[in-house]
Amino acid sequence: MSPSSVPAASAPASRSSGLVATIKKLWPYLWPHGRPDLQRRVFLAFGLLLVAKGVTMVTPFAFKWATDALVAVTGAAGQGTEAAATAGSWLWRAPVLLTIIYGVTRILMAVLTQIRDGLFAKVAMHAVRNLALQTFEHMHRLSLRFHLERKTGGLTRVLERGREGIEELSRLVVLTLVPTILEFVLVLGILAYEFDWTYSAVVFVMVVIYLGYTYQATQWRISIRKRMNESDTDANTKAVDSLLNYETVKYFGAEAREAERYDRSMEKYEKASTQTYTSLAVLNAGQAVIFSIGMTIVMILAARDIIAGRVSIGSFVLVNAMLVQLYIPLNFMGMLYREIKQALIDIEDMFRIIERNPEIEDRPNAKPLQASNGVVRFEDVHFAYIPERPILKGVSFEVPAGHTVAIVGPSGAGKSTISRLLFRFYEPTSGRILIDGQDIADVQQASLRKVIGMVPQDTVLFNDTIGYNVQYGRWDASAEEVREAARLAQIDRFIGQLPEGYDTPVGERGLKLSGGEKQRVAIARTILKGPPILVLDEATSALDTFTEKEIQDALDRVSRGRTTLVIAHRLSTVIGADEIIVLDQGRIVERGTHASLLAQGGVYAAMWNRQRQVDEARETLKRVEQEAHSEESVAG
Repeated sequence: MSPSSVPAASAPASRSSGLVATIKKLWPYLWPHGRPDLQRRVFLAFGLLLVAKGVTMVTPFAFKWATDALVAVTGAAGQGTEAAATAGSWLWRAPVLLTIIYGVTRILMAVLTQIRDGLFAKVAMHAVRNLALQTFEHMHRLSLRFHLERKTGGLTRVLERGREGIEELSRLVVLTLVPTILEFVLVLGILAYEFDWTYSAVVFVMVVIYLGYTYQATQWRISIRKRMNESDTDANTKAVDSLLNYETVKYFGAEAREAERYDRSMEKYEKASTQTYTSLAVLNAGQAVIFSIGMTIVMILAARDIIAGRVSIGSFVLVNAMLVQLYIPLNFMGMLYREIKQALIDIEDMFRIIERNPEIEDRPNAKPLQASNGVVRFEDVHFAYIPERPILKGVSFEVPAGHTVAIVGPSGAGKSTISRLLFRFYEPTSGRILIDGQDIADVQQASLRKVIGMVPQDTVLFNDTIGYNVQYGRWDASAEEVREAARLAQIDRFIGQLPEGYDTPVGERGLKLSGGEKQRVAIARTILKGPPILVLDEATSALDTFTEKEIQDALDRVSRGRTTLVIAHRLSTVIGADEIIVLDQGRIVERGTHASLLAQGGVYAAMWNRQRQVDEARETLKRVEQEAHSEESVAG
């Protein structure tokens, strides 16, 4: 069953975490339309369930019959008569046969149960797979704002625990809860038929008290379990965050601080876990006491009836065997309730994610973007991440087809926000963004992002090979096209020097590569994508001067013939732009070519002069260090 064949939950998030509500949500996955093979497995599993419970009810009777036969044999042997001896020759064989029947029924009960579980396993795991896939896809559909507000470690833990919770819930409810209810009803009926209603009443009251105690104790344990989950998630998030920032930790010698921070979370987890196990002991002890009292009362009733001659000694064994047999699923029912409650807690966050509406969605009548020339136009665009703090205040400009327009300005001016709006990660508060005259709010997001290539400042690579990361630009590209893209990005020579070539792993977030190497990989995959519109978001600001020059040369080649929007901090990288737009406090304060802006002597000229002074100071310092090094060499 494909994800599209199940109902997509896009309604407002439901806060109900009840068993019935959750099963209702899971049912389309447990009874998958379009998969008759899985539906047959569900029918067979329920059929085997009924047969297995029938065999389960026969097993105590086989025990009773064998016991009565043994009593008859010992009674006949005690008579000492010839007739008794003749009868005894048959009776001696009956207990053996009945004991064999008892053993066979126990074997059948176990085998049928395991076959049933095996049949249903594929149905349950198929449901887990499809729901996990739908959640994963929905996470990618959610807005950038959602992912910026959530911690990645915590989000992956929600997905992991939700997946496990779905598996537990589907398996426990279908394979344990339903069979246990069926067995309980059969036991009550057999006790009332074989003995009288008093037996059934005692068992019924005992089970009600047992389940009531289990419910109350479990409700108490749920709050403890929630605290344990929260502390576990917090500890995992801190560990992931610290390891992702491994180099930063080393820079500041903060290993002890990070360990202390992690240990504080683990201390909370230790306390909550201890309380969880303690409360479990209290719950199990109470359950054992309640069941033992109920079973003792039923056994007393059976002993009374045996003394009165109303039932045989085998009936005493029957009652005992039936209740002991019921204790196993009933005891598991207590655990079942706990596990179901825990599964509901674990999948609640997953369902909330699934049911959360994406902030940016395609409109019902959205059509694919037709980008023939690639003209980008911003018309009086206003935007604010939060209403109290506007970022863009009426920005209007146009990037003609095949031209390069640069946007510069101080930090916080709103430069990177422009690229996020162009990719439609956010919607403008007001105003329009057009590509070839088409409002991007009216087109399909996939078609929009297909025509735009991005080379960001902070390139994050997948923890895979160099070849995988380059080919990510266009997955159906051939090996030759991948190599050509690497050549144009000037990284093919570096790859050729590596022992594993394109199969070289890049490490977590590409940490095995230098900043310049990662940037070239990003350029290569953008070249492979081949978009008509290119966005360079401070693509060289984090690099040294020499590497910046090499990367800038590669970017110049990539941008030829493409509509290019350059967001820059270092002004030396935008000298050749067709137009430079100066953004300050969310407004365009200047625009023109590099020469005309310098001639104006305004904001751009001041920024240029400051950067020149900084660059000259660096060059002077570097020259002094080189001269000092030369003098030391001569003196040596």
